[in-house]
Amino acid sequence: MINTNSKIAKQFWETGKLPCPILDFHAHMNEHASIYFPAGDVDGMMRSMNNFNVRWLMFFDHLEFNDPLYAKHFAVEAVNKYPNRLRAYRGILSRHLNPEEDIRAVDENPDIYVGFKILGDYNKFPIADPIHDPYYQYLNDTKKLLLIHTWDKSPFDGAEQVRKIAERFPDIVIICGHTFFGDIEHGIEITKEFPNVYYELTAIPIIRGFLEDIVEAAGGSDRILFGTDLPWFSTMHGAGMVLSADISDEDRLNIFYRNGDKILSRFPWYTLD
Repeated sequence: MINTNSKIAKQFWETGKLPCPILDFHAHMNEHASIYFPAGDVDGMMRSMNNFNVRWLMFFDHLEFNDPLYAKHFAVEAVNKYPNRLRAYRGILSRHLNPEEDIRAVDENPDIYVGFKILGDYNKFPIADPIHDPYYQYLNDTKKLLLIHTWDKSPFDGAEQVRKIAERFPDIVIICGHTFFGDIEHGIEITKEFPNVYYELTAIPIIRGFLEDIVEAAGGSDRILFGTDLPWFSTMHGAGMVLSADISDEDRLNIFYRNGDKILSRFPWYTLD
């Protein structure tokens, strides 16, 4: 149900358009072994973005995770095709680490990569293990972004794993994908303690009222970033959750783009024009 007390939601309901851009910090691209995506290639992703005023989308390519030796060039090709709309995360694949090569690739392609993504549950390897420290030190020094798949009380990428990284590397922008789904209480503790840790909303639409709980418990919306997991979930689904939530329009603007604008403004290529 669209919140009729919201001017932003009302405008969307009447016109089908948002009065603001969206910055999506969590997406994927291309094929996946266990599911069919009708619009998972770069052109399909762009159609989805255009339908909902997504100005920038940051993604990690499925193919890179499935075949790290083969597929890293696909992200570069996608960004080069749409250089004013897309940026990529390069994967930290714990069981196939090559920090020297990966860091050089990110460093030498500042108009392709915004940072790294790590998926501890998928690798079955704790993300806070010191084996990853070369990546984290690089991000800490350069102020680039780290997107983490976080889930429940996972021993691989749960809240305590994120805490260990935030303690050792206080200048990394840590984006907690899925907002510690299943263990939000500990996630809120960490975001209150570490100002460089952000929530990201993928999976939150599963439970109505979850976004309101986060805003209330966290004391505001200034560290919540919009994300969809596109093409797993639609932009309409994610944006509808924000529009229907019992939060203020100022909160909605923070989530859709203002918070992300502050983060992305560190990159020379970034513009909202």
